[in-house]
Amino acid sequence: MKIDRHGQAKVLLPDEAKLLFDAFPSDRDRALFGICLFTGCRVNEACTMLSADVFDGSGNVRAKVTIRKANTKGKAETRQVITHPTLRGYLEAYSSDRGKTHLFPGRHGRGHINPRSADAILRETCDRLGLEGISTHSFRRTALTQMSSAGVPLRVIQEISGHRSLQALQRYLEVSEKQVEAAVGAIGF
Repeated sequence: MKIDRHGQAKVLLPDEAKLLFDAFPSDRDRALFGICLFTGCRVNEACTMLSADVFDGSGNVRAKVTIRKANTKGKAETRQVITHPTLRGYLEAYSSDRGKTHLFPGRHGRGHINPRSADAILRETCDRLGLEGISTHSFRRTALTQMSSAGVPLRVIQEISGHRSLQALQRYLEVSEKQVEAAVGAIGF
């Protein structure tokens, strides 16, 4: 678990995720971190999104969220992730800046929100709730771990996450005690 910015980001339990999203101070914050959770993207990828990556010309939420290759860690390729119904609700509620270039404008409308500002918002909310070990990367680890636990093939998760190798992807996936018990329970004759 991550402590004082050291270690791996915590994978959120469903009740922790709900508590966190209910406590975010604005629709913008729910939309921003909702993109991180429901697309499995990095916070920088979410912060740098354009409005057109999420909303069509009429202001409606697109069927797929676009994560542009220029904003990805390896700048390898653009990926698109189907818009989860919960994420759609967060994006529809966040409508104030639909006409702007950046989905999450920075201070005074210049550029995009800084990922450090997003991190500060998350840390403030976690401190207020008494949650530990959570960082902006928790949303990505949670998404990928939940997909893996649901039996989604690693190759499909890799396509969504944008990892170049399965080896890199596997470092994100947390193995639960329940999964270990089920694996051991499968042994026998």
